[in-house]
Amino acid sequence: MPTIIVLPHVDLAPEGATLEVPVGISICAALLENGINIEHACDMSCACTTCHCIVRKGFDSLNEVAECEDDLLDRAWGLEAQSRLSCQAIVAREDLTVEIPKYTVNHAKEDH
Repeated sequence: MPTIIVLPHVDLAPEGATLEVPVGISICAALLENGINIEHACDMSCACTTCHCIVRKGFDSLNEVAECEDDLLDRAWGLEAQSRLSCQAIVAREDLTVEIPKYTVNHAKEDH
């Protein structure tokens, strides 16, 4: 099983985390299943950018970015070349290192 290393995030993972996850799961679902409550205001339907993450290691192992995701990423806070919507980024066999940005475009946090 691949590993996702989550870099420290002041609110969601203050100490960071190391998660073993199955191949084929989205980064968002993997985080949520492991108690890291990343925002996902559209319930993972690729309609917002609240689950934006930056894949620091393993980016090229993820599935291709679809046009819908690419269009939405332009609205994400702190966009970088390795940015993905975590609800659309599917884990393959390679380990990942993921950073959750400090801010999202949401003005109010959703409590899922």
